[in-house]
Amino acid sequence: MQEQHTYPKLHNAMWPGLVGKGSPGAEPAIDLDTMLDLTAKASVDGAGFDGVDLFLFDPHLSIDATGADLKRLADNIASRGFVVGSLVAPVWPPTGGGSAMGSDEDRRNFLTQVRKACAIGKALRDLGIRPYGVVRIDSSAGPGEWANDPDANTKRIVSTFREACDIAESYGERLAAEGEICWGGMHSWKRMVQLLEMVDRPKTLGFQADMAHTLLFTMGYNAPEDRILPESYDWNDRHQLDEALRTLTNALRPWTIDFHVAQNDATVFGSGTHDKTGRHCLPTDPNGKLDIVRHAGLWMRDERGQPTNAFEHICWDGCMFPNRTMMQQKTWNDILRLMLDVRSAHGWDAPVAATAQVAGATTQRG
Repeated sequence: MQEQHTYPKLHNAMWPGLVGKGSPGAEPAIDLDTMLDLTAKASVDGAGFDGVDLFLFDPHLSIDATGADLKRLADNIASRGFVVGSLVAPVWPPTGGGSAMGSDEDRRNFLTQVRKACAIGKALRDLGIRPYGVVRIDSSAGPGEWANDPDANTKRIVSTFREACDIAESYGERLAAEGEICWGGMHSWKRMVQLLEMVDRPKTLGFQADMAHTLLFTMGYNAPEDRILPESYDWNDRHQLDEALRTLTNALRPWTIDFHVAQNDATVFGSGTHDKTGRHCLPTDPNGKLDIVRHAGLWMRDERGQPTNAFEHICWDGCMFPNRTMMQQKTWNDILRLMLDVRSAHGWDAPVAATAQVAGATTQRG
């Protein structure tokens, strides 16, 4: 194994035990203790994961968790030598939220979930278990519905997100909007940049980049007018892919405050109640289109090739893998090995200022 940097810390997402699972016809959810155990047992040359990122939803952790619930959670995670990083706010209608561009009631429900998530984030910081991380959100609306009136719907999302920023600031939290092809107004790289610029709260709202989802941005899924790769693209042309990803990352990297290492085979997938979005693949999948370690550098290094030092941790996201795959310890050892390689190639050796990169987005725009 190569010499390791100290940062960013390496986290595993717990929500793959929940997303796309537990609904009628889907596989059962995997409980939090099992996900924590699988993560804690992962080991490569004596190195392990540093922490976990959480989805604030039952059966892992209720968005209405009490102080006592959070203390038990903190003790449970600390007992494995982990910390908590970023939190996913359950902003969607099936989880108690609502569309960010919907009715007044929908928007109230959305903001209520953001408020509860930020309160949990602060409580976990106060308990000493969460030294860094963001609260993740999206528009909670599909691109088809958004397309009925793009301008009006985008403006409504902007208004909701600005209110969400007010809430986050009151708890000392930052929000990260995760662009995916399944979220209206955030379903293409150009629309994602537009939304962030219109909200114009760069110290509070940034971008969460997931390598699987952002690959599909280059292909123009759900937004063919914004595709970067040509429709007839030959995947053997690695130079063209590199240039497309460079265009994408140059636009979104200045906003990026949370980063998910992932693989994608250039297809979409959905299971359970989750809409079709970028298919997450295992690091060793022969159909994966990304050179994960090299392409992660486009997010973790600036245009001059220098580490951005933009986030304290990076997280593996592998949503909607079959349970049989997730229950194999080799799965998590392979993932950890990849994460260590990413940090070796692009990491740094000192903690970073929490708002340095988001504030940089303002500087870049002038």
